[in-house]
Amino acid sequence: MRKIIFATGNENKMAEIRMILADLNMEILSQKEAGIKADAAEDGATFEENAEIKAAAVARIASSVPGYEDAVVMADDSGLEIDYLNKEPGIYSARYMGEDTSYDIKNRALIDRLEGVPDENRTARFVCAIAAVFPDGSSEVVRGTMEGRIGYEAAGENGFGYDPIFYLPEYGCTSAQLPPEKKNQLSHRGEGLRKIREVLTEKL
Repeated sequence: MRKIIFATGNENKMAEIRMILADLNMEILSQKEAGIKADAAEDGATFEENAEIKAAAVARIASSVPGYEDAVVMADDSGLEIDYLNKEPGIYSARYMGEDTSYDIKNRALIDRLEGVPDENRTARFVCAIAAVFPDGSSEVVRGTMEGRIGYEAAGENGFGYDPIFYLPEYGCTSAQLPPEKKNQLSHRGEGLRKIREVLTEKL
């Protein structure tokens, strides 16, 4: 069975990835499960560049590991863009206020920064760029987005990261209040994974 190695150790992210790519009939492993240690410097200027940097770093190692020579290596870089804050935290979403700072604190800080800002100026989007590096060395990168706005209070238990403050007006709830299946259908990562699934279907 062909393998996909996804450059992440995030269990929540892996659960989403496995659910959305389940019909590919490929074994999907996290970088950690594959036993690959690669700590690439995410110094790109865009989500796409960072995704490609991470995927390339893991692919270089995987290509020399027995059993993984023919694996497709994928990586994503995702984050939250808030228009009123000049698209902050953007590519620094995971590192905003420090990588070890809890998302409860980060989410509270962003809500506080938008105090007094009306609904129409609270527009935001989640962005997810996904890069795939193939055994022949070629690569593809796609982007998925989910539009919404920043809520006034954190709400919901189903998501992670910034999900509890990302409000979807058409559904009347935050992305953390959506059932997992619905979230995968609507989310930036879901859109990106469906796009990369098309690429995989064509190339493999």
